[in-house]
Amino acid sequence: MTVNFNEEEALARSADGDHAAFRLIYDYYSPRVYHFALKYLKSKEQAEEIVQEVFLKLWKCGKSLSTIKDLDHYLFILSRNQAFDQLRLQKTYARHTDTFTARYDDRTNNTEETIFLGETRRILDEGVAKLPPQQKRVYQLCHQRGLKYDEAAAQLNLSPQTVHRHMKLALRFLRTYLQNHADLAVLCIVFYLFAAK
Repeated sequence: MTVNFNEEEALARSADGDHAAFRLIYDYYSPRVYHFALKYLKSKEQAEEIVQEVFLKLWKCGKSLSTIKDLDHYLFILSRNQAFDQLRLQKTYARHTDTFTARYDDRTNNTEETIFLGETRRILDEGVAKLPPQQKRVYQLCHQRGLKYDEAAAQLNLSPQTVHRHMKLALRFLRTYLQNHADLAVLCIVFYLFAAK
């Protein structure tokens, strides 16, 4: 933790756009947010994403940062909401998958699963195509070809930390892209299946 951390002063300076002051807040509170998110999501990657999203939302408060009286409680609420949103998205995806599995018998299951996976793959490929060039290369090497971060780093002449950062950004974008297009994909599959009957 940061020595001599004055929360009120850091918030006031952050409200004026002081990045160094906001960094003090981040360094002091990010471990708490991370451990809270990890406890609920059971995923280091998702917990790291929650940390980034929580502090991005906090920074976007702008001038109103100086009006926050209990930052610990405020960050707890933000962290809880972000973690619960993530859990709801996971449950929604699982529910859609369970609905398809339960609705059709074993004879037709393979066909629907192929359509569902094919549509998901198509949307994922669209998302990969939209990635910035460096993130796209890192994703293709690490996720699609199975290289470790240090192997991809050597191939791309980057540090492993840079590769890790690009991969984290790529996965965050792709997760959001899939979530934003998932309902459309499900509707397309349902329309296709019922139109075919």
